[in-house]
Amino acid sequence: MTIPLWALLGFAVWTMLVLMSGVAFHRWRLIMSKQADFADFPGGAVEGTDFYARATRAHANCLESLPIFGALVLIAAVAGIDTPRLDQLAIVILIARIAQSVLHMALPVTNTTVLIRGALFGLQLFSFLWMAVIIARAASSSGL
Repeated sequence: MTIPLWALLGFAVWTMLVLMSGVAFHRWRLIMSKQADFADFPGGAVEGTDFYARATRAHANCLESLPIFGALVLIAAVAGIDTPRLDQLAIVILIARIAQSVLHMALPVTNTTVLIRGALFGLQLFSFLWMAVIIARAASSSGL
């Protein structure tokens, strides 16, 4: 398995961990302590602590980026494109995603934290685009 495919697996697992640790844990704690019923969590309505709201957004951020990363990694794998630069970018994306999520959940919203999270997201976007260029160049030069 290539490094980008391992990074994609890591991204998917991270997305599940954010869901479980930030969102599901909060809901199950309330349900099990009889402070809420199963139906007390309507879709689209963010309730609860600041942490819970940030964890919900961190999970949504993961879900927004996962398909992009997945598409790029799978296109590269199917086309047989495997370069050291793709490996490096995949690792950068995974590390930046984890850091962005951790900061989102761990720290309150301030100008500084939003700036840092935004920079980490920008790094991911730049890396996505760089991966796309590498894939397109490799595919066009090999006649794919």
